Amino acid sequence: MSLKHQLALSFIKGIGPASAKALITYFGNATAIFNAPLSHLKRVPGIGAFRAELLNTTEALERAEEEMAFISKNNIEVIFYTDSRYPQKLKHCNDAPILLYSRGNADLNNQRIVSIVGTRNATDYGRQLCKQLLEDLQQYQVLVVSGLALGIDVAAHKESLRLDIPTVGVLGHGLDRLYPTQNRGVAEKMLLNGGLLSEYPSGTKPDRENFPQRNRIVAGMADVTVVVEAGIKGGALITAEIANSYNRDVFAFPGRTTDEFSEGCNFLIRHNKAGLLTCAADLAYLLGWDNEKSGKPAVKQFALPIDLNDQERIIFETLYQHSAPLAIDELSFKLNMPTSQLAMNLLNMEMQGYISTRPGKMYAIN
Repeated sequence: MSLKHQLALSFIKGIGPASAKALITYFGNATAIFNAPLSHLKRVPGIGAFRAELLNTTEALERAEEEMAFISKNNIEVIFYTDSRYPQKLKHCNDAPILLYSRGNADLNNQRIVSIVGTRNATDYGRQLCKQLLEDLQQYQVLVVSGLALGIDVAAHKESLRLDIPTVGVLGHGLDRLYPTQNRGVAEKMLLNGGLLSEYPSGTKPDRENFPQRNRIVAGMADVTVVVEAGIKGGALITAEIANSYNRDVFAFPGRTTDEFSEGCNFLIRHNKAGLLTCAADLAYLLGWDNEKSGKPAVKQFALPIDLNDQERIIFETLYQHSAPLAIDELSFKLNMPTSQLAMNLLNMEMQGYISTRPGKMYAIN
């Protein structure tokens, strides 16, 4: 598949991730899209005449050639949506970018990925929480993701480097620059154990509107998002909201009611948008990592409870077969069981102690 055409597809204004993926599904690859006649492009569901006309341009191809020169010169890897290297957890998000620019050596499909976010105005309390959390997570062989911003983000990256935990910074601009510049030294060290990731090509400035977009990658590529310290407004709460929309686990450290930069965490916990976190052990228990400290899946002894009815047994077996918690909608689809009926069974099983509810309305066996 042509890298030039993959890049060009991402440069066409008016063709977002959903439209690009629809085109890839229809034609098979980016090269075929650019070689297709206008009449065929118009037939693609969701494209229509207007978007088909947008594809009939040489400007995107010329821009792609410029980007290829930059990529080659700066040892940047382009990871397209259909590549096996593309973060698979992110791929399941409907608004995931069509491609990513990457530097470094991180495994973006690490078995356990934790996103750590928080305020740019980190206090000693927040930095200490970050330090302790990462020291405790070290044994679980995690990949740590954050946004390389000032405050909690860079504290998470620095602690990861200190503990030799691979860490990835997701940027809101192209890889031809680094914002904020104060973090350049940290970023360079991250390339040796982790890396930098962006959906933006060279020449993209760190404009304000890019950072909420960046946050969906931070949330989408991780198993869980942890908010260490946050005010009532800001990117950390946006990231938590996005993670919830993806049905991912979200946790937050509580703070005193009088602490300005714990107000956001307390808000998330109070409104059931995040589980209350006091230490990494809470996280490991709720995500089922307790018996996986070696980094290898624990062998479970399967014993089907005898006091479940036929429907509950099927639900139990389905949950057992999945290492990650499942949402009720996903369970309903897998089992072909009405949501209302499924909800009653889940409630009964939870009351008996066989399963538990996780943040994001997810279910898992105990």
